[in-house]
Amino acid sequence: MKPVRQSIPSLIVFTLLVAVAAYIGSTSNTDLWYRNLEKPPLNPPDWIFGVVWPILYILIIIAAWLVWRTETYEKTKRLALGFFGAQLVLNALWSWLFFTLHEPGVALIDIILLNIAIMGMIGWYGRINRTAAWMMVPYILWVGFATYLNWGIWAMN
Repeated sequence: MKPVRQSIPSLIVFTLLVAVAAYIGSTSNTDLWYRNLEKPPLNPPDWIFGVVWPILYILIIIAAWLVWRTETYEKTKRLALGFFGAQLVLNALWSWLFFTLHEPGVALIDIILLNIAIMGMIGWYGRINRTAAWMMVPYILWVGFATYLNWGIWAMN
């Protein structure tokens, strides 16, 4: 593994990338449209999302940083970080599709692709750094739950 001092710039880069995705997601308009939708059973109160997402974003940053720091074949690392980038784009895109465009059906396709990207990321992370892979388990579980919620909203409305 690279020394921590040498890898601080990469930690900053991963933090900025995730912060941009989080910002894009947070600027989506959760207006009256969302509040008036029929929601599926198990839909949590809105405040839960504000607690869960910062924790998940921190885990995403640290896991990507661990992968970056681990010495391995460059091709393996590129594939792992390619899945990181894909899931980040799909994550940010979902909020825009769902909340801004009011397209739960299109957002459902996006979140299914997001699940696939996260699973790919976990698989490649596992080849490089098992800790990083395990850190993504809460993320895939939450996005799986969010997929259920997205599907429920799409089906009920």
